[in-house]
Order: sequence, then C-alpha cells, then structure tokens
Amino acid sequence: MRNFLSLKDIPVRDLKKILVDAKKRKRLRKQLNNLEADKGAPLKGKLLIQMFEKSSLRTRLSFYLAIKQLGGSTLTLRPDELHLSKGGESIQDTAKILSNFGNAFMLRTDSDEKLKEFGKYLSIPIINGLSPSSHPTQILSDIFTVEEIKNKPISSLNITWIGDSNNVLNSLIAASIKFSFKLSIGCPSKYKPSKKVINYIKSNNSKISIFHDPKKAAKGADVIFSDKVISMNDKVNKLKKLKQFKKFKINKKLMSYAKKDCIFLHCLPRGKEVEENVFLSRQSKVWQQALNRVHVQKSILLYCFGKLR
Repeated sequence: MRNFLSLKDIPVRDLKKILVDAKKRKRLRKQLNNLEADKGAPLKGKLLIQMFEKSSLRTRLSFYLAIKQLGGSTLTLRPDELHLSKGGESIQDTAKILSNFGNAFMLRTDSDEKLKEFGKYLSIPIINGLSPSSHPTQILSDIFTVEEIKNKPISSLNITWIGDSNNVLNSLIAASIKFSFKLSIGCPSKYKPSKKVINYIKSNNSKISIFHDPKKAAKGADVIFSDKVISMNDKVNKLKKLKQFKKFKINKKLMSYAKKDCIFLHCLPRGKEVEENVFLSRQSKVWQQALNRVHVQKSILLYCFGKLR
C-alpha cells in the first residue's frame, strides 16, 4: 500500500513509472468509450471513496472515470453529511470505518493537518486531491501533457509559471526539483513563494528562478503555466490583489517573449489572469490538459495499489 500525498515524498523513478503507464493506457483506450473498463480490469471489485471539502469539477470527474475504467467503483461523500463534521466523530474513528468499507480514499481538503491525520489512521491508500499546500495529482498530469505535446522529456524544456504563489505552484516547484527542469516563476514581490518553500528550493540545488518582471519570466519559455489569481476561499481584498497582478496578465504581448511554439496551460477554473485571445488560441492546450487527468490518475491509483505494470 502506498499513499500519494505530495510529489516531494515519492521517488522520481516511481513518478516516471506512473507517467509511462499512463501513456500506455491512454493509447490502448482509443477504441473504448468512457465507461468501458481497461483490458483485464485491474481494479475490479475495488471501491474508491472520495470526499470533497472544497469545490471540485475536474478532480471529481477524472477520479470517477479513472476508477471506473480500471474496473472499480467510486462513492462520493459530502463532509456536511458525516458525523465527522456534524456529530464530532474523530478522524481516527472515521478512518477506521473508511478502511473497513473502502479500498482507497481520495480527499480534497482545506486542511493539511487533516490530510496527515487521515494518513496516520487509514489502513488503505490515501490520495491528496488538493490541499492548501499542494496539488500533486494536477501537476503530475500536467507533466504528462507537456511531454505528450512537446514529445520531449520535461527535463529538456523551459517551464514558466506566471501568477500567484499557491498550492499548484508548490507542486510544480517540487516537480522541477524531482524531474530537474528549468522553472521560471513570475509574480509580484508581495506574492512570491513562502520562506519555507524558498528554503526548500535553495536546499535542493534547483533550476528555479523567481522574477518580479513577467517578461523576464516568460523569455524563452516552452510552456507557460498559470492559475486563478483569486483562489477558492481567498480571504483578501480582491480588487487590490487583481490590481497588483495587472501587469502579470497573460496576453499576446507577454506570450511573444516565449518561444514561437510555446504552449499555454491552466489548471482551471480561469479568472482574469489570462486574456481570451490567449486562453482560446491554438497555443492553449487547457482542454487536453484537463482530460489527461483521467489517464494519469488511473496510473496513480494503480501505484497506490501496487499494481503498476
């Protein structure tokens, strides 16, 4: 049994195995419809229990299809219906019940401590579907998308992030260190990564640079990533924050500093951080990016069950 909580904790050889498996599975599904199982239905009889404490569209849909295509089933729990939130039942007791009924647990949570505590008491694999500090399933899938489109290992590419320093960027930073790719971060000085994250970057002899000029961050990029500037549950003065990010808005002029064949990726939902003529352009691969989450999350599930081919 293996957990999937943070890219930091997983050996790069295992992350690469997940990507190789996902590539094979995507290729073999070309003639199958969404709900047909993969050959051999490797997770037949397995139940994935999901719980969402934060809004979700892509993570919810992609994990549902992932377990279905592997031959298993899924059950989605609403936290406001559980004794965990309503009746004061402990995480320890809840974890025991989840372990008795299910075979894996995917949690999208507003608390890193809750994720750790569930991991402590569960006797089934736990997957981080998003937490305040990271979004590992998103970024591993994004690496898959980059390598699929560019037909090159990500280690040979220049990756740029333009936007806020958030959980998605934290996982991209961890991926840069694991896969040894160049990462340029463009953000206002007030919104640079935390001291803890910067210390992590420094202690790992990374290829990561932080710029407070978006043009410098975009220069020579093969891929430009972004995310919503006003995140879910962001308790800030939204108008003030948007004003501080005004010159970091991704438009055609900013994209012109990147390579001509640069692609644009966004984990969605989008906000005002990108102009329509970039988001809907030929350079934008956001729909392919979103769909690829199904394939990678299938391989993540197989990794957690110890069944990677």
